[in-house]
Amino acid sequence: MKIAIDAMGGDLGPPPLVSGAAMAYRSLGVLPVLVGNRPDLEKTIATLGLKDIPFTIADASDTILMSDGATDVRRRKESSIWVATSLLKDGAVEAVISAGHSGASMATALFVLGRIKGIDRPAIATILPHRKGAFVLLDAGANVDCKPHHLLQFARMGHEYARMALNIDKPRVALLSNGEEDGKGNELVRETAELMRTTGFPFAGNIEGRELFEGGADVVVTDGFVGNVVLKTAEGLADSLMTMVREAVLSSPLARVGGLLIRPALSRMKKRIDYAEYGGAPLLGVNGPFFICHGKSSDLAIFNAFRVAKSVASGDLVSRLSKIQESL
Repeated sequence: MKIAIDAMGGDLGPPPLVSGAAMAYRSLGVLPVLVGNRPDLEKTIATLGLKDIPFTIADASDTILMSDGATDVRRRKESSIWVATSLLKDGAVEAVISAGHSGASMATALFVLGRIKGIDRPAIATILPHRKGAFVLLDAGANVDCKPHHLLQFARMGHEYARMALNIDKPRVALLSNGEEDGKGNELVRETAELMRTTGFPFAGNIEGRELFEGGADVVVTDGFVGNVVLKTAEGLADSLMTMVREAVLSSPLARVGGLLIRPALSRMKKRIDYAEYGGAPLLGVNGPFFICHGKSSDLAIFNAFRVAKSVASGDLVSRLSKIQESL
């Protein structure tokens, strides 16, 4: 399976992207296609000592920077993200991964791939850990302002994605609100809840923020503004908790001894809450497996993005989402 990555995107430059792609080849058998400036990528490959990896390089003379506007991609068709997405459109690869400008990545996916028929707005679906496993949060930032029928579409897509990604036959889908009781929430939440009930969607009701990480739902639906705040808050909290634990362990000689004893448990905890372990987030609703990663993704995060992309492409999620919409 060939998977393309915008190897010029990301805050840390090509090295972690190329290294993560090499890990995907060695562990998953994925054939990585690096898209970007050929001389720069060839230099990165040599510097990392990865000449043994059968990379394919798709040359792209332009790069969308974080300071550029999201819609600039439409007039910059030599950019690495546009070239990578065009490879997917043409069938040369089976998925695309981007850790670059998220707005430009989403705009490119819409311009090049288009939307699945019946989907008004694609949504970013992020997997987050909870105490009993994991859940899907969407939208995690693609749509700041939404209407009830948009959230219903997110719910349907999230339900199908959770079945594949979390291996749950009947995922529990809930709306994020300020209270679990019926009638709670702002106008968008209340109207969406009523719409879900009247359409017969398997709706589990509202969920409060404090229940997200207790395992109260398998899919949590919200608009992109709230979803992105939840995502970044969760990432920041996880980092701060691990920092506070390290500081506590180093606070005294006795604490250091205790730290040695619980080091294996702390390592397991860190692995559970590290976003790098969950890979990229699919942009559900576009006509192709398209994945958006954190701008500061490490090689481990990129490796896991390849892992998730391979799973989604193999499971033909886009076709499954299309059939759901056709049946409505």
